Amino acid sequence: MGAITVVTSGKGGVGKSTVTAQLGRALALRGSRVLLVDGDAGLRCLDLLLGVSSSLVFDMSDVVRGNCEPIRAIYEVGDTPGLWLLPAPQSWEKRLPPRIMNQLVTMLGLYYDHVIVDSPAGIDEGFQAACAPAQRALVITQCTPVCLRSSEHVHRLLLEQGVDQQRLIINRFSYAAFRRQEDFEDLDSVIDAAGIRLAGIVPEDGLLAMHGSCRELLQRKSHGFSAIERIAARLEGEAVPLGSLRRF
Repeated sequence: MGAITVVTSGKGGVGKSTVTAQLGRALALRGSRVLLVDGDAGLRCLDLLLGVSSSLVFDMSDVVRGNCEPIRAIYEVGDTPGLWLLPAPQSWEKRLPPRIMNQLVTMLGLYYDHVIVDSPAGIDEGFQAACAPAQRALVITQCTPVCLRSSEHVHRLLLEQGVDQQRLIINRFSYAAFRRQEDFEDLDSVIDAAGIRLAGIVPEDGLLAMHGSCRELLQRKSHGFSAIERIAARLEGEAVPLGSLRRF
């Protein structure tokens, strides 16, 4: 059975879905079979980030209601062999409760090396459903007091749901901007504020948010995607250095 990871943040706007999409790509490039699960019913966006929105017919609610077989609601990402997407329902009313989400994702985990669930922002039932099948969590944050307070709260909620394998990803990092701020003395104080061990730091990089192809990210040597590739390696047990942050 593959590893089931939830990507969450508590607060919206920190780049959680972008990290999810590109982490899936990075893991697939390493030879893994990866399924991304969009857990954001009503506001789904992974299909747009991955360039498969025009292909969508069915979603996870169709699977559990018996409208289609699971394979018909899972879409291959054309520019990244080994990467697939299970989209969320377009309607909030069709969201899956935690118990059903757990059953569905756990079953699908038998067929992939990694299943990554993109959690909706906030800590309501959508968050609980996304976390229900998770064996581990990646908490996305930025270097602001508001984001880190949210991350610390999500850390405690994940523990309550039995997800004790947690790692922090600091997203959209700018060394120059961090030096100008006065809220945190150094990166260690940022990590301490969240209360979660660090998995990696993704620099500010407009290429990640341009919805470009995987080939384009590689050809243009995206700094953000390179950082996510290092995080993917760490998730698969490799000891990879953090890399220099001063140039970002």
